[in-house]
Amino acid sequence: MTLPFEYQNASLEFERFLVDARDYAGLATTNMAWNMVAGVLHTFRRRLTVKQVIRFSMVLPPVIRSLFLEQWNPDQEALAFGTEEQLLAEVRSIRPEHNFSPQNAIPAVARALRNRVGQAELARVLSELPPEATTFWSAEGAD
Repeated sequence: MTLPFEYQNASLEFERFLVDARDYAGLATTNMAWNMVAGVLHTFRRRLTVKQVIRFSMVLPPVIRSLFLEQWNPDQEALAFGTEEQLLAEVRSIRPEHNFSPQNAIPAVARALRNRVGQAELARVLSELPPEATTFWSAEGAD
């Protein structure tokens, strides 16, 4: 078997994802987008059980998957989703001295992610997660 495309071009695909997230959020740099993306991924991950984290990670491209799992503590209890304001505050709390996540951070990252994952796979995995997961990954409000 040849080297799969998703691994052969993992860095390029991640760079494209960061550029999309940057542009949808209206940020100036991909460095700013990095902190926003990490915040969104980690905020979502904290709302899932261990099995749900694994299921969701399996639909992510390799580098996004790696960032999603970065510093994960599988012993941590899953948190409630809470309000949009609470979720955004948590996104902004990740690396706060370098975090410039705008009001539309979550939908901006959702839109960028939807550009990089199979829609059928994403819909399938989201249907196996709490209903709030589908709302979280909605790209509404990304512009």
